[in-house]
Amino acid sequence: MSNTNKSQYKKDEVFSEILVGYTEEMAINEAKRCLSCKTKPCMKGCPLSVDIPEFIKYIANGEFYKAYTKIREKNVMPAICGRVCNQKCQCEKNCVRGIKGQPITIGRLERFVADWVRENEKEEILKENKINKKVAIVGSGPSGLACAEHMIMYGYDVVIFEKSHFAGGVLMYGIPEFRLPKDIVFHQVKRLENMGVKIKTDVTIGKEYSIDDLLKDGFSAVYIATGAFVPRYMNIDGEDSIGVYQANDFLANVKVGNSCDIISQNDIVAVIGGGNVAMDVARTAKRMNASCVYVIYRRSEFYMPARREEIDGAKQDGVIFRFLENPKRIIKDEAGKVCEIECVNMEFEDTDCDGRRKVVEVKNSEHRIKVNKVIFAIGQYSNTFAIDNVDDIKTNDFGCIIVDENTNQTTKSGVFAGGDVVTGAATVALAVKAGKNAARHMDHYIKKLGN
Repeated sequence: MSNTNKSQYKKDEVFSEILVGYTEEMAINEAKRCLSCKTKPCMKGCPLSVDIPEFIKYIANGEFYKAYTKIREKNVMPAICGRVCNQKCQCEKNCVRGIKGQPITIGRLERFVADWVRENEKEEILKENKINKKVAIVGSGPSGLACAEHMIMYGYDVVIFEKSHFAGGVLMYGIPEFRLPKDIVFHQVKRLENMGVKIKTDVTIGKEYSIDDLLKDGFSAVYIATGAFVPRYMNIDGEDSIGVYQANDFLANVKVGNSCDIISQNDIVAVIGGGNVAMDVARTAKRMNASCVYVIYRRSEFYMPARREEIDGAKQDGVIFRFLENPKRIIKDEAGKVCEIECVNMEFEDTDCDGRRKVVEVKNSEHRIKVNKVIFAIGQYSNTFAIDNVDDIKTNDFGCIIVDENTNQTTKSGVFAGGDVVTGAATVALAVKAGKNAARHMDHYIKKLGN
């Protein structure tokens, strides 16, 4: 089936995108603030090395399509990265304008040109000469999509295998609509299909087919980009209670319209964690009319890994933050349902070897919070199901696939991997970078094989 069939995708206006994009006039005025620094410090903070001053200069001149093509020289997903990348810790952090004022809003400008081209221009797509060889991509998250686009542009036949009903991976199932509208993801996927990429959904590599089956079936190389979707828990008492969920499962259920079985109007929800996923879960629960949503985080607000704008957005949504608290057990009623969560207070001690201050429990600080739903957002393990029965693809002590740092090739010839399945849960930009790098080296590998 075509994964761009949206008939079964539920869209709710409650989850409409929050951040309104720039108008042409606003984008030009913002771009004109750029100092066009010769040293280009903003580029040093970009994982994809986009020539930021150059694309901003095009925007300042009203040349939006040129700005778009300049971005796409390095980044094939500007509409997505412009929305979900943590620019304040990357490119915008290094902007000279930010020393005495506000940095240039690089992410919003990137988003603007991508949206403008999608709405106003027919994009010209250039591909190299056709190569009569095919490659397989396992997983259709940002890394898999990026690799697929580069390989199809190199001239290969590309087939993506996706276990879920829709392509997009974390972009589709792990990021809420209000941060990343799914129409943007559908457009990205449809663009690849128009280029000639074949996408097979509802197919699980490692179950219906193995990696070895793909290689025997004539695929010259395989790229594994299955992400990090295996849930982490705290291994505390009560995690088996009715009403305990994992963040990715919760967000995925919201995407397909099954969330009514999870959150109802009178629910009191505790979200455990302090990253962007925790913010996504908490803000989503508020949009589902939970009566109260807590975010419980073991450190102070200063140490929260979530983006500042996500934290501020959660506060504006009415989420209540409980800092320096840590769950010890989940208490259930006679029916096995969550009724309370027991926490302890935490306090800071000396700084550890990596510069972070240690937190330890405060003695005799146990206290209970009345809740009836608990959602863990404390990270995910890499999803290596595709290689469970492949002996010669090695993983490290953390369960991530081991690859050559330069080529992204695994310990099995012809098999490459990248994104969260290699690094653990990381950023979209780093996943795109891995897909691009792997494509380049897959191309070299296949050409070395010759006929």
